[in-house]
Formats: sequence, structure tokens, C-alpha cells
Amino acid sequence: MTEILDGIVYGFSVSLSPGNLLACFIGVLMGTIVGVLPGIGPIVTMSLLLPIIMRIDATTGIIAMAGVFYGAMYGGSTTSILLNLPGEAASVVTCLDGHEMAKRGRAGPALAIAAIGSFVAGTLGVVLLTFLAPPFATMALAVGPPELTAILVLSFIIVMQFSGGSRVRAAAAAFLGFLLASIGLDPVEASPRFTFNTYTLLDGIGFGPLVIGLFGVAEMLSNLDTRWRPVAALPPIHGLWPTADDLRTAAPAIARGGLIGFFLGILPGMGASIPAFVSYSVERRLSKHPERFGQGAIEGVAAPESANNAATAGNLVPLLTLGIAPSAATAILMAGFLTHGVTPGPLLIQERPEIFWGVVTSMYTGNVILLILNLPLVAVWVRLLMIPQVYLVPPVLLVCAVGTYSVATNPWDVVVMAAFGILGYVMRKLDFPPVPLVLAFVLGRIFEEALRQSLSMSLGSFTIFLTRPIALVMLLATLAVLVLPLVSTRGRWPR
Repeated sequence: MTEILDGIVYGFSVSLSPGNLLACFIGVLMGTIVGVLPGIGPIVTMSLLLPIIMRIDATTGIIAMAGVFYGAMYGGSTTSILLNLPGEAASVVTCLDGHEMAKRGRAGPALAIAAIGSFVAGTLGVVLLTFLAPPFATMALAVGPPELTAILVLSFIIVMQFSGGSRVRAAAAAFLGFLLASIGLDPVEASPRFTFNTYTLLDGIGFGPLVIGLFGVAEMLSNLDTRWRPVAALPPIHGLWPTADDLRTAAPAIARGGLIGFFLGILPGMGASIPAFVSYSVERRLSKHPERFGQGAIEGVAAPESANNAATAGNLVPLLTLGIAPSAATAILMAGFLTHGVTPGPLLIQERPEIFWGVVTSMYTGNVILLILNLPLVAVWVRLLMIPQVYLVPPVLLVCAVGTYSVATNPWDVVVMAAFGILGYVMRKLDFPPVPLVLAFVLGRIFEEALRQSLSMSLGSFTIFLTRPIALVMLLATLAVLVLPLVSTRGRWPR
């Protein structure tokens, strides 16, 4: 406990330095803006920041990227409540009751509860992250190649199960990610693979061009397909502060949503959307008046907003302690670590304490900044929606191209980015989820190294995974994840 408290004090000395404080403010401000604007999202914005953070201090850059990540959860609630337009996927559930409250003249209390719930649950998530991450990191030191292999297998299966849409398509996207990760030098023997005798591919496909193309360029191409419509008139906002009865009703939902969001956020593939849906469902089941949900129940706003904000802190636990990215956004955050030669994992606290504690404590400050930013500037955020999306496409594409080229000053990276932009656009049209591809690409090489090291330890025998307790538990959990959908659908695999 003393070490954790010392770490918190040291972390605040890092995160409250002028440069890092400014980075936190810029990050959460950008996160709020992209959370408000439908379609852009934190993934695109964080990927565009990759070329920039390469040229600044590692701690400062990662604080800014993390600010975008959790800041987007705040921004998405504003348009969900006022205009029934979720800026983020995790804010879809907020529309159900938040917009109904706005139509009944209670937009102010809905916005206030969303902000309060986000702040309280987000802070609760950071507190849990602060006190649980160090023990997790200590336990992670006992994780060897066999355990890591089994954990990654479970991660991939969960991602495919919960990515939404067809599981077959999700598996195909993950398989493509594995293939792309295998391009370059063999991690064990250092022999070229799938390079077509070109120097460009010796280092493999760059993560920056891939993710910027797959999310940024593809999103802009998709926006060109959508005809822009002016937003509807804003509902009147009378009195932001909720009543005492509102606070009393929402308080348990905020607490439960925060806990549900954090612990579900730790699981790979959950992201922030699933915890929001689960939290909303739990509140509806526990309510004495479930018929009020969907009609403007304030718990229906408090629960999902609390869950999606706490989930962002939960997402950082496996990233910081195991070096595993449980979502696409944390995969990009992981790339931010790697661009500075920093490997997130159990040794991060000992080797780079300024990054670990600086990022964690910056989230406390960021949540306070977001609370101050969101309520007074509601009208400003909504006015952003009046910009036609077609006007956003050229500057975003230009930033994508310049950012991709600036990483290695290699013009072929721009070509790769364009190719993945087209691939991402086609995947969206055919309902292939891009998240499994990105996670498989990021974790594919780690998985291959761990698997080959495990087989070297056992002289080629796969029984090593059955004789190591942690690995065996992970494999049994994987089997359960595979079998439960089969049982629930009475012998028929869900599509």
C-alpha cells in the first residue's frame, strides 16, 4: 500500500507538470469533440496522433492519447441526449432515455446526470486501476510463454464472439490480421517471410498506415456515401442541476454502472459499448418500475454513461500489466508505447514508473477537466454538428496522408494507407468488423513468439499447456466461450 501511495504522489508530480497538463487538456478536448461528431471517434483521432507523439516525450504523448480515449465517452452523451445522435457507439444506449428526457423538457438534468455519472464512475475506475494494476503486474511476472499463449487464445475468441455481427466474418478478419502480422522477418529465425524480395516489407507492414487507412480513410469514404442532413433544432435546456430526488435515484445506478463497466472493461473484446448495454439491462431488471425505461428514466442515463467511462479505465488494466490490448483503441495506445520503444506489461512500473504513474494520475485530472468542459459548453459542442460532413473529408484525408508519410518519410506508406482505406471501406460494406483484424495484427507476432517459445520449452509437445495451471484455466475458459453459444442455440452455431 505504501508503494502505491508513493507511486500516486510521484505520478501527480509528473502529470501536473505544465507540458503534461497541457497534453491532458488537449487530449480530453479533442476526445470531447470527436465524441460529439458522429463517425470520427477516438480510434481515428488516436491513430492520427501517432506521427505526432513520436516527436515528443513518451509520457506526454501517451497522456494526450489516453485523454482522447476516455474524453470521447463524455462527448458522445451530449448529442445522444439533445439530438438522439450518438457520437460514440458506447453512447447508443444513452439515447433511449436521455432523448426522451430532453423531449419532456428535462434536457438539463439529463446532461448533468450524464456528466456527474461520467465523472464519478470514471474516477472510480481510475481509483480501481490505481490500486489493482500494481498487484496485477506483480502476478503477471509469473506468466510465462505458455500462459501468455493461452491468454491470447482466450482474447482472440472473446473478441470474435463479442465483436458484433457474424462470428464467421469476425474470424475471417482476425485471420487476415494474423497473415498481415506474419509479413517481414521471422521473429525467431530472422528469415524474410512474404516480403516479395522488397526492402519495404522487411520490417513488415507499419501499424500507422494500417490503422489510419482502416479507420480514418475508410470512415471518410463511408461519410461520402451518406447524404448530410442539417441537425434538428435543439430542445430547450432549463436548469442544468438535477433535483435531490434525481440524485437519490441515480446514485445507485452510477455506483453499479461504474463497477460493471470497470470489471467488464478488463475483459478482452468488451470495449465500452457492451458494459453500457449490460449496465442498462441490470438497472432495468433491478428497478421496481421497469416500464419507465425508454420513457425518460434518469437511471437509464446514469447507468450506461457511468459504465462506458469506467470501462475505459478497465481497458487499461490488461494493457499496462500484461501488454495485451483488449480493444482497438487500446491497441492504438499500445502502438503509442511501442513507437517510443516502451513495452507495456508487468515490468512497466519498475522500468518506466514516470509513464505508468503519470498516465494513471493524469486520468484524475482529465476527469475534472471534462466535468468543467462539458456542461458550460453544451451549445458549442452541438454546433459542431452543423458542419456538413463533406467539408470534413478533405482536411481529414490530408492529415491522414501527411501523418502517415511523416512517420518514416516513406511514400510507400501512403500507398499502403490508401490500400487499407479501400479495404476498410469494402469491409464496412460487407459487414466485416475491422476490430478483430487490428487486434490480431497487433497481438499476432506476440502470440507467435509465445507459442514458439512454449513449444521450444516442451520440445514440441502441446501438453505443456495442460500441465501449467494458469494456461489450463485459460484454455478451459476458451472452451466455455466457444461452447456456451452452441448450448444456448440448441446445437446450432450462431452466425
